[in-house]
Amino acid sequence: MAQAFSYEILEEIAVLSENDKGWRKELNIVSWNGRPPKFDLRDWGPEHEKMGKGITLSNEEFAALQQALKLMD
Repeated sequence: MAQAFSYEILEEIAVLSENDKGWRKELNIVSWNGRPPKFDLRDWGPEHEKMGKGITLSNEEFAALQQALKLMD
């Protein structure tokens, strides 16, 4: 049986795409299970009631990703 978990979207940063069913790929700041917030990139259903698989990044990981993307230009 799956364990219950909680989440709180603290800040909606960007919507990267949306499909015909209203699911959106979003970059948000999310607190999972009351833990410190992290950057979160994943698909969300309308109204944020369902979610797909995604990734979370600490502030340091997000900064490293930003730097890597800058170097790609």
